[in-house]
Amino acid sequence: MRVAVLSDIHSNLVALDAVLASLGTVDAVWHLGDVVGYGPEPDGVVDRLTEIGAVGVRGNHDAAAAGGDEIDWFNPDARAAMEWTRAAIADRTRDWLTALPERHSERDFSLVHGSLREPLWEYIVSVPIARANLAVLTTPIGLYGHTHLPMVFAERDGAVEQVEPGDGSRFGFAGRRALVNPGSVGQPRDGIVTASYLVMDLDDQSCTWRRVSYDVGSTQAAMRDAGLPPRLIERLSYGL
Repeated sequence: MRVAVLSDIHSNLVALDAVLASLGTVDAVWHLGDVVGYGPEPDGVVDRLTEIGAVGVRGNHDAAAAGGDEIDWFNPDARAAMEWTRAAIADRTRDWLTALPERHSERDFSLVHGSLREPLWEYIVSVPIARANLAVLTTPIGLYGHTHLPMVFAERDGAVEQVEPGDGSRFGFAGRRALVNPGSVGQPRDGIVTASYLVMDLDDQSCTWRRVSYDVGSTQAAMRDAGLPPRLIERLSYGL
């Protein structure tokens, strides 16, 4: 069984479609939240995920778009984009976002956006934070997003190992406990502009990170047409 794991699409339909076109045959698509926010096509992204039967969890931007007070914690650019998103989305998109759970389990995997301890807001960016989350992980593997950075924190001989995977990197999770981040589809922040995602082979008990190019300029043009903040537009050119 092959499963694609996507996170932080952020209303970037052009990037999502590039990822889906590159997948090949998969048996399921799981998403880790922040489906909307920042980008220009929230309805299109949600429609696409609905079409392919993707399952997943709510991110802080998804909660804010559905009307939550998470927007109060956003920086000015993120807030401006979210106010646009709230005004732009269709009722069907708002209903879909509202229905997303904060936590979801599939087989031996726990899905969250931020962390096991705080699914909407905590960033897993260091070994101490990862260790605290591994302590409350109830399945062998935790899948998370939010940081926009491809990453693994894996237990080994009582220690926690941090790995920063690149395109084509493979991680075998048989007999391991680990926290795994696929990186961001719609707004990478590791200095690489290509969309990042993960493909898991559940039979082989391994996962592989993939990067795919997309038409960044097309997304940026749509953002300009929507009047979204210039800084959010420009950062797509640098993957930051």
